[in-house]
Amino acid sequence: MKKSRLIFRQVKALAGNQGEELQALIWPLICYSPKIPLRLQQEQLLAEASKFSLPVLDPHFTQSQLTFHGFKWGSGKHKVLLTHGWGSKAADFFDLIVLLREINDLEIIAFDAPGNGSSEAELSNLLLYVQAAKAVIQNYGAPHIVIGHSLGAMANIIALQQTGVTPSLLISLAPLIRLKENFMATLAAAEVADTVQAMFFERFEAIFNMSTAYFNWDNFYHFGSAIEHRLAHTRQDLIAPYAYLHEFLTRHPEIDAHHYDDTTHERMLREPAVIADVVDLIKTRLR
Repeated sequence: MKKSRLIFRQVKALAGNQGEELQALIWPLICYSPKIPLRLQQEQLLAEASKFSLPVLDPHFTQSQLTFHGFKWGSGKHKVLLTHGWGSKAADFFDLIVLLREINDLEIIAFDAPGNGSSEAELSNLLLYVQAAKAVIQNYGAPHIVIGHSLGAMANIIALQQTGVTPSLLISLAPLIRLKENFMATLAAAEVADTVQAMFFERFEAIFNMSTAYFNWDNFYHFGSAIEHRLAHTRQDLIAPYAYLHEFLTRHPEIDAHHYDDTTHERMLREPAVIADVVDLIKTRLR
């Protein structure tokens, strides 16, 4: 977290600059995922897991294979895949995993996406999250239940679309709906001029060979009623603004959306009411 704050301050200090020094700093501002140390309880939870490591290709930043690390609990016939958000890690699902482990018929799988937690990479991006989720599915089988938080919810949608997997239950917690707008909000907070932002997006799209505007749920969410989808959100969300979600839900009334008061984007993973509802839903579907 200290590094990400330092990068933010450096960008803000150069905000009036139009040169390459500022452009070079914008990349880590957008693509460096903050690393928050494990708490003791999280360390103990991971110590009780069966661990695995898988490779994914990073064609954009390092042009090399990266190793990411994952964790499994239980050996039930129903697989649950957990995909964390930005600046997060598998262990941040602690409260949910503890309760899911009490359900005998589950195998719980979580991973640290490249550039997050214990996994390799200095910089990360959504496509690396997607690659990791796909690698888990391809190596350990199609999950029956898929749960994602924030950017992880977006990664799950793309991974399911690309693998053709249809889980019996999809759960999205505070999902990020529009990635480009999230980038723009970060750049605006650092007082980066519109002309500098435009140059960054041009370079980003040249490297990734696609428009940043593509990373919008409307462009790749085509499940309709084929998947039971529970979505948890809060109107106080400053990371994934409710206005974007509201527009999306208006076009997809089949999604079972639940609002939670008095919580935030980050706290959604620890909110007792959210965790209880998710666990109860899973128990009901397994009966």
